[in-house]
Amino acid sequence: MFLRILSYHQVMPSYLDFISVFGVQWEPRDLRFSGFREQITLGQSASTTGIPALGRSGRQYQLSFNLKGVSQVPIPNKPGQNRWSIRQAAIHHQFDVELGTTLWIVTKGDRDLKERIEDMTAPPPHGRIEDQSFDTPEECFKSSLAVHLLLCNWSTEEWRWYIQFLETSIEDETQLTIHGPRGPGEAQLMYTTRHLQSVQSWQDKTNEVVMILETNTDVMTSIRKFYERLLDNTSFDHRTSCRERVQYFALQVENMVYDSRAQIARAKILVQITEARKTLLLQHLQSQTTEKMEILTTSMHVIGAMSTREAIAMRVITVVTLIYLPATFVSTFFSTDIIKYQNPNGGNGTTATSDPFMGSFSAIALYRWLQLTLPLTALTLGLGYLYYKIEEKKKRLLTALPTFDTDSKSSLID
Repeated sequence: MFLRILSYHQVMPSYLDFISVFGVQWEPRDLRFSGFREQITLGQSASTTGIPALGRSGRQYQLSFNLKGVSQVPIPNKPGQNRWSIRQAAIHHQFDVELGTTLWIVTKGDRDLKERIEDMTAPPPHGRIEDQSFDTPEECFKSSLAVHLLLCNWSTEEWRWYIQFLETSIEDETQLTIHGPRGPGEAQLMYTTRHLQSVQSWQDKTNEVVMILETNTDVMTSIRKFYERLLDNTSFDHRTSCRERVQYFALQVENMVYDSRAQIARAKILVQITEARKTLLLQHLQSQTTEKMEILTTSMHVIGAMSTREAIAMRVITVVTLIYLPATFVSTFFSTDIIKYQNPNGGNGTTATSDPFMGSFSAIALYRWLQLTLPLTALTLGLGYLYYKIEEKKKRLLTALPTFDTDSKSSLID
């Protein structure tokens, strides 16, 4: 159905590019797309293609462009709460300079622009009388300029407040990066990557504002230049009678362009401020990481010192154990029934008492114990020292081995 309407009114195909961004979507898409298209057929030869029965003389011009505005919209399922939303509007305009026939096709996600145009063209006391006159082609042309002004005004009216909202949000998000306490012993905000993501999100929104305002400015400038060129076109029948109105229109559009450029400069300054504070936030994150690394390093140093002390203690225990190991072995061996020097019945051995159930001291046992213990101790210490020397020599040999560059083309063997 929509294609039939476009075909019936002979809308230029480039308008399809502007309406292709619309559809079911959660967030606005293709906001970076913008453009202005024009088509002029004002010569007398164009009248041969006219269809008088349809109110078409063939001498007409067509404009297709898009503009973007911002407004607050209700948040679903949250009564009384609003959020800022950037909305697009795709506009197509045709004007027959001979018959005054005017066509407007405005594609937008709501009825806001439709209601504004209806209010402007409604009978008195709504709107201005000169915007509601359609008796002659000149009056129709002047009324079309009023609609252009309405569309341009819609694309510029709320950006000041949206930028103010961004300024407030960024200030709330980043003020502690400048004014927050960072001294030793003071309560500090511990930053995380979530803070960095949030600041980056606000910066992206601000860059988006700059881009959209610049494209809106380009489109409004193109509209103004188009009508200024139209006054110099000798085929335009109303260039004399409507010159003053076109000049007034161009002045109004230029004022809107000036306001948009002022908001662009304001948004660019906000981008610079956000970038500087994001850099400061990154420095805070790095300093927090450095502090944590210092704490970790100190902790590792303490653990290393404790490990060193434990290693020294283990060496001492190992040496003492190594010294007493042969004596322990011999004592254990002599405690068995394999060798027995005691005379429980008070025989010829030297006894400490005549009680047959008391133990006795044996000089021969002590002599045998020393004969075995001392050589075994010496042998154990000697083997340990020998093993230590062997390992130390291996380590020196490995350290002294030459290293060769495997990438070198030279060889040790001719």
